[in-house]
Order: sequence, then structure tokens, then C-alpha cells
Amino acid sequence: MNTTTAPQRAASASLLDALNLRFGAQVSTAQAIREQHGRDEGSLQAPPPDAVVFAENAKDVADAVRLAHDHNTPVIAYGAGSSLEGHLLAIQGGITIDVSRMNKIISIDADDLTVTVEPGITRKQLNEALKHQGLFFPIDPGADASVGGMTATRASGTNAVRYGTLRENVLALEVVLANGETIHTGTRAKKSAAGYDLTRLFVGSEGTLGIFTQITLKLYPLPEAVSAAICSFPSIEEAVRTVIATIQLGVPIARVELLDGPTVGLVNQYSKLSLREEPMLLMEFHGSPASVKEQAETVQEIAAEYAGQAFEWAHTPEERTRLWTARHNAYFAGVQSRPGCRVITTDTCVPISRLADCLLASVAEAQASGITYFLVGHVGDGNFHFGYLIDPDDEAERARGEALSQALVARAIEMGGTCTGEHGIGIHKMDYLVQETGAGAVAVMRSIKQALDPKNILNPGKIFNAQA
Repeated sequence: MNTTTAPQRAASASLLDALNLRFGAQVSTAQAIREQHGRDEGSLQAPPPDAVVFAENAKDVADAVRLAHDHNTPVIAYGAGSSLEGHLLAIQGGITIDVSRMNKIISIDADDLTVTVEPGITRKQLNEALKHQGLFFPIDPGADASVGGMTATRASGTNAVRYGTLRENVLALEVVLANGETIHTGTRAKKSAAGYDLTRLFVGSEGTLGIFTQITLKLYPLPEAVSAAICSFPSIEEAVRTVIATIQLGVPIARVELLDGPTVGLVNQYSKLSLREEPMLLMEFHGSPASVKEQAETVQEIAAEYAGQAFEWAHTPEERTRLWTARHNAYFAGVQSRPGCRVITTDTCVPISRLADCLLASVAEAQASGITYFLVGHVGDGNFHFGYLIDPDDEAERARGEALSQALVARAIEMGGTCTGEHGIGIHKMDYLVQETGAGAVAVMRSIKQALDPKNILNPGKIFNAQA
């Protein structure tokens, strides 16, 4: 995909002078810093931003955005750099605001099960601080992403089947708008019927409508008991049928992840494990000791009906951590298996009744293509990921990888699903958004963008083109 044809609006000398005057050592135009902030974990490439501002508080963000607005210059928010769809790329030039230094917990309200944080705190930092209060934040996208980035992309992850996504877990926001004005949306109350739901509008807006400076989240008590298990199956279909039956029976399973046989092999090699290299479910159960035991026994019986075998338990926290770390490292296991490759990722989500059909057809296509791939899925909510490993300098191979991605997305949409379950649209999936929602819905989104950001400076060229 060519990202160099977008109209360029580079930061002017006068803007750079103004940034230096306001921020001093907090702004950098060094090539290495700019390049670090001009790429994410995806396969797309673009020139770096013209400057990087390291914000340390909400006023820094507001002032930087106001200066960019006055100079009609694009501005992109940056957290941990773990996005996958080109969200961070400065395709029109401009400045990046790095909020990683804004990583404080502002308040923990244990009685109300809420926490208010700055956007740069990562999920691991947050949970490390919360565990001493017997609480945790369950959204786990795998990467140690920043909470601001997770909110911007409406992130999900391995726990979504029980705890939902960011959409269900953000209560309130402090947001800097395109002109530098700061607004507040929502409250710490668990529900409200007051006016338009602006909080949900900003959650998932990918930095195109505003930049978060505070985020209030729901928390949950750490479960009294946790148990994890793995189970292997003769085929992907039998593994998925087990998940469908589990969900339809109402078992409140916390996590259920699918890896196909070749992916288990990659994980074994990378994480030094010896798991059976067959389609595998990795499951976790939360609750009281009695309820966890009941859930696990029920799922084990269901798995046996679908030829599940080698059901193994991870009873200690160390064993569970080892298994989940291996699962989260599946992406890196794939990348390491082919040095120098880049990954074209997918994150489609379909109604769970169509999951097996979608997976089987997509696996058959990938195998027929000759492209090396890995497959993992948060299959409890119908979400799964293919990673197609391509040589970034081989245009024919990149084209084959993109064709596989396009076919998979088209299949998911045709089955009543979505082109992105959790990664967001960014640049890579702009055309798919039109396929999924229709031109009319995209026109409504464009109208909202125009109303809130008439100069089109906030992460321009992402989600959709600002002009029809």
C-alpha cells in the first residue's frame, strides 16, 4: 500500500520555532527520535513526523495541539507504538505528541471499582499498581499497550468473552479537541442518560477527533480462584465446536484462545515448550474455587464430546503465566521464524455460529497460497487473527498477502461480521470500512470529523478520507 501519495503538510519553520520556544528540551527533531515515532508494528511504511513533542501533562498536550492548529499542521498522538494498522504513520507530515511520560494514576476509587489514569500508562503498569488493592483491569490485547492507545482503538483481547472490550469499560474521558480546547465526557457513575454519549464517540476514534489526557475505567475484583487448561483437538472445527457449545451453555469462561497446529509449533520453538502441535484451546476460568471447578469440569466434558484430548491443567500462577506469555508471544514467534519479514495482520470477528466456516475456508486459502502464516483467536467472541509473513521487498509476495487479507475480510463481512474486531481501521482497512458500513454511514462519520476538526489536523488520512 502506497502511503506517500497523501497531500503533505509538513511542519513549518515558524511552528518548529514556536514548539522550541514553548517546550525546549521536550521537543525533538532528531532523525532517530522521529523514525522511532514514525512506525508501528504493522507492515506499512511512511516518512517520519517532522518533530516529536514529549508531553508531561494535559497542558502540554493542549498547547501543542493549539500550536499545530494555528499553523494548520497535522498532529498524531503516540503511546507505546504497538498498533498494527498504520495508525501512527505521519502520512501527511506534521508533529507527533508522545504521551508516554503521562503515566500516572490520578485516583483509585476502590469502593466504586473505578480508576482514573493518564493516557501513557500501560496495562501492565496499571495492573501492577492495582493488585495491591485486590483489583485488576481485565482488557488484555497482548501487547503492553498504553491505556490511551487501547482506548483510541477500542481494544479488546483475551478476556473480552467475559469482561467485554474498552467500549464497555471506559466511563469518562478528558479530551483535548483539535483547537486545543479541553472537554470532559461522562462521569464515574456506572450509567447515564445525559445527552449524546460523547464518551463512546471518542472511544475507538483512533486519535482523529481528540487526544485523551485522562481516562476513567471500570475495575474488577481479582478472582478468588483462577484455573487454566489446555486441550488439543484433531481439527480446528472440533476445537471451535467446543467453544460454541461452551458459550451456548452459558459457561462464564474468562478466556478461551485458539491456536492451530503450525502456530503451536512456532510457539514451541520460540518459547521452548513441548505442546502437542495440533489445534489447541487455551482456557482460563475465574470465580470461587467451587465455581471454577464446576466450569472446568463442564468444559472438559464438552471437549470430550468433540474428541478433545490431552486436557492439561496449569494450577499455579507460574504455570498460567508461562502459558499465557507463550500465547501472547505468538506474534513474535511468527516473526522470528522468518527473519526480516513483516506481518500483514487480520483481526476479523464473526458471529460465533459462523466461526468454524470462516476459519476453515481461510486456513485452506492460506495453505494454498504458499505464504507462511500463524493463526490465533479470541474465539469465545468470534474474533481471530491471521498473520501473513511476507518479505517487505517482494512486491509479488506482498500482493499475495494482501489478497489473502482482502478475501478473509470479505468473507467475514459476508457472514455478518466485521473487518476489525480490535485493531481498528487506521490506514490499512479504510476500504473495508466502506464495505462493512456502507457509504452513507461513512458520510455520517465524515460529517462528525468535519464538525470537530474542520482543519483536518488530528491524525489525518486515517479511518476514512476527510473529503468524499
